[in-house]
Formats: sequence, C-alpha cells, structure tokens
Amino acid sequence: MLFHVVCHWEDDQLSVLSPCSTVLGVSQYGHCNLLPWPHLQSSCLLAAWLRHVHADKQGPWASFFWCFSESVKSGLMLGYELGLTSGVLLQLRGILSLSCREQELLVGSLLLGCLVISIAGGWGLDRYGRRWSMLLSGGLVAGGTLLLLLPASLTTLSLGRAVVGMGTALSGTAACMYIAEIAPRERRGLLVTLYELMVVVGVLLGFGCSYAFSALPNGWRYTFGLVLPPAVLQAAALVLLPPSPRFLVARGDSKRAKEVLVRLRGVASRETVEEELRGIQAGLKEEAEHGFRELFSDKANLRRRLLTGVALVFLQQTTGQPNLLSYASPLLRSVGFHSDAAANLASTGFGVVKVVGTVPAVLLVDRVGPKSFLCVGAVAMGMSLVTLGVVTLQSRTHLTSLCQSSVWVNHTYQGRNLNTPSFGLNYSSFKLFTPPPDESQWNGSDSAEAPGTKREDAGMGSGVRGRGHVKWISLVSLLVYVAAFSFSLGPMVYVVLSEIFPTGIRGKAVSVVSAVNWATNLLMSMTFLSATERIGVPNVMFLYATISFILLVFVILFIPETQGRTLEQISKELAKK
Repeated sequence: MLFHVVCHWEDDQLSVLSPCSTVLGVSQYGHCNLLPWPHLQSSCLLAAWLRHVHADKQGPWASFFWCFSESVKSGLMLGYELGLTSGVLLQLRGILSLSCREQELLVGSLLLGCLVISIAGGWGLDRYGRRWSMLLSGGLVAGGTLLLLLPASLTTLSLGRAVVGMGTALSGTAACMYIAEIAPRERRGLLVTLYELMVVVGVLLGFGCSYAFSALPNGWRYTFGLVLPPAVLQAAALVLLPPSPRFLVARGDSKRAKEVLVRLRGVASRETVEEELRGIQAGLKEEAEHGFRELFSDKANLRRRLLTGVALVFLQQTTGQPNLLSYASPLLRSVGFHSDAAANLASTGFGVVKVVGTVPAVLLVDRVGPKSFLCVGAVAMGMSLVTLGVVTLQSRTHLTSLCQSSVWVNHTYQGRNLNTPSFGLNYSSFKLFTPPPDESQWNGSDSAEAPGTKREDAGMGSGVRGRGHVKWISLVSLLVYVAAFSFSLGPMVYVVLSEIFPTGIRGKAVSVVSAVNWATNLLMSMTFLSATERIGVPNVMFLYATISFILLVFVILFIPETQGRTLEQISKELAKK
C-alpha cells in the first residue's frame, strides 16, 4: 500500500495525520481516511490563487472547487504511478535482460524513495511549510522522470524511480495537508473520499497506458514521461498559492493566518473564521503536549495500541496485494496470456475492479463499520488465493518463471543487437495504441511466435498451453482478490488507525505505523520474484492465503468494533485492556 494520511472528524475536530505527525483542528463531523502518495495540481493551483485574490466575490464554494481540483489531480497521479509498474516491467526486463533480483530492485526502488520520505519528510514540512514542500516534490518528480528518459540502464532507471518515489510521497503528504487546511469545512469529507476514488482511477489509467504504449519500441518512456508535465506545472504555479493558515499559526503569525482564512472563506464569514482559528490553535497546543516516548509507555495502554496498528499494517502488506499489482502482467503471462498486449490488457481489469470495489467502502463504512469490512475482505481474499494456488499448481505454472519470457527473438535496440526476450513485442511497428490481441495471442498459439524463435520453458508449453480455461480462472481469482482488498484492507485499515489512538498523539502513532507499512511493502516487493523462483507460484499463493486467514483471526480478536461509537468510548475501552 501506499503513503497514508488519515483523517478523522469528532467533536468539531478534524485530525489529518501524516508521517510528519501533523494534527489539524477544524470543524466537521464524521470520519474517513486517505490513502496518499500523490502528485498533484497544475491548473488547479492557479485557480486557487485566483480564489485567493478574488475571495470577496466568490465565497467558499470557489475555495471548495479549487480543493476539488487539487484532490482529483493528486489522487490520479498517485494511482497512475502505482498502476504503470507491471506493464513497464515487461518491456524493460526484455530490453535489459533483467534477472529476478534486478527486476525486484527496479520495482522496489520506488518504494525505497517513499520510505525515505516517510521517515525524513516531516521535518521539512513543518519547517518550510506545505507550499515549498510541494515545490520540492515537483522538482523531485520532474528530475526523477528525466532520469528515466535517459538511455536505459538498471542504474539510471532505479535511481530515477527512487527519486520519483520521494517526490510523489512528499507531494502526497504536503498536498493532502494543504487541501485539509484550506478547504471549506463543510466539504472536507467529500474531498477526502473523492481523493480515495481518484487514486484507484489513477491505477486504472496506469494499467491502461501501459497497454496503450506496449506496441512501441520505447513505449515505457512514454508511459513514464506522462507524469512530467503535471509536475512542471505544479512547480511553476505553487508560488501563486496562499500559505496554509495552520502553518502560519504554528509559526506564530496568527494575524496573517486570519487574513488568509478571511480570503478563503469570504468576507461574510468572519465569525466562522474566528472559531476556526481558535480550533487550529487548540489543536496545535494539544499536539505539543504529547511526545513520541508516550507511544511506548503503558499510559492509556498506548504500547499495545501501537503494536496493534503495526501488526495490522504488517498483515495488510504480507497478504501480497502490492506484489500482485506490481507484478500483475508477468503473473498473467505465466498463467496463459502469452503476449505483452494480452497480459497488459488483462491487467487493466485490476484497475476497473479497484474502482468498482472502492465504492461500497466509501458509501457504507459509517453504516457497516470497518471491522465487518475487514472480516469479509479477509475471507474473500483467502478463498481467491487458495483457488489461484490450486489452479496454478494443476496447470504446472510452478514449472514456469515469472522473471523470464517464454519467447526469445533477435531484435535491435538503440543500434546494438540484443538477443533478449521480446515478450511478443513487434519492434518494427510504431503504433500509438495496441490493437486488441487476436485469438492466437490470448491462447498462446505457436502462430503468434516470430520465425526462428524457440521455447525456453517446457513447463509452460506442456502445462499452461492447451488449457485455455486456466488463464480465465486465474484472472477471475485475481480480480476477486483485488476487489476484496479494495473494499476492506485498502481503506479500512486506515479508518481503524484513525480511531484507536488518542487525538493528541494520533499523528505521531500513525507516522510510526506508516514507516512500518512502507518498510514491509519494500520487503515484499524485493522478495516476490525470488520467492516464486524458490518455492513456485502456487506455494506463494498458498502462503498469502494463510496470512489472509491469520489476518481474519487477528481482526476478530484484537480490533475493536468502532461502528456507531465515539472516539472517547473507543479510547476508554482500549485503555482498560
């Protein structure tokens, strides 16, 4: 999973929690959560400046619209970065003849950058503010993308992805904080849930663009490069934005903070502005009264609460969701989709299912409660993984390698002859959009192979090939798994995290949990291909299924039922255990 900012409304207070341990005080009731990692704004930043200049004529709805634009773009760009990985990996591993470990390094480099920022980025956010942090993040994304467009090598690609990861992680935290701090209070909940939805829409776009450019010899460059214009526009427009009122209060400039709030909310809202300003000051004071050491003490049972949160995100990551997204296309190739076009097109279904699966979580979380969603999701994930493991075992997928292609051809890349896997790509054609795969591609027919090619993997030829139903059962199992994660572990883990910690220390607790989350995500991504090489795809699926059922038991025993209860009631119960 990704960078996490958790929001919670209770008793006229909204806490926006990030790895920089920031807590914002604002008005509103309800609760929700964000899953950031983002990358944002462009025209919406300029629009926000226009609202800043003409606030007395436009009112709070204009402020809401600019925040709406930022939320949409930020979420889309985050999801896009997540969704493009598996499709791009198919091309790059053939061009560079990447081994298992090298492919894991390429995938994990993005997560390493995010981990670094999750640990170290909070200091810059608190010292220099949200705007300048977003300016830095735009520079990191642009610089990292330019590295990715240089002549291909494992070093430049890994470094570029790490820098992009740092930029998107920093951008996500800063943007979500900025949105929460300037948005009209009556519309913050909508912005938060909209952001979640846009993240999964961005994942769909990432899968779709990987498929669209898969026919190009340098299609991976176009896929990477699409994030460059928004990053540049973001950096150019940031100087026009007003500063965050909360940041100004934290720096002791309450007078200027009030002026900014008046401009953002409208001149007719001065009494509301005074109330909001007092809420910000109270939230900052409460945050300052709690230190990191309290998290590891027996006070209010905080140590146990922290361990519960850490265990929950650890189990979330070890169910394998990040791996099945990052390596979706290679996995689909191994179960019978024998061309890049077919595998990438099939993987776009993951993006569609993530969008559809997120809707019930957004609409029903307040009625059903996060614990019920987590239990249902864990069961569905476990059953789908067992099905996938059985199918891949029977189809002899355990004899195939996810690291290599089954088709080898000679082709020329950048003026030098490379005898490397082409994964069915036709490098003599230059088509912007790949046509839908024909029947021979879907079925892995020999007619789809180029003249002079040879089979590398006998297991694939004798097992998966000739069993057309295998790939469809595998695909359906994966889609069920992704859908179950999307309405349960995806959003609900962070709803729980927003509810099990006391308000004054919640930001610090979530910062620790987020660092563990990123570290576990990195560990899983850096070992997935090696694990499938050592024990086989079916056994890896069975392992993930076992962890899913362990997660179910953990949720039943240790996660409190929070539906319909106040934060105070939840906190009192947890303090007694």
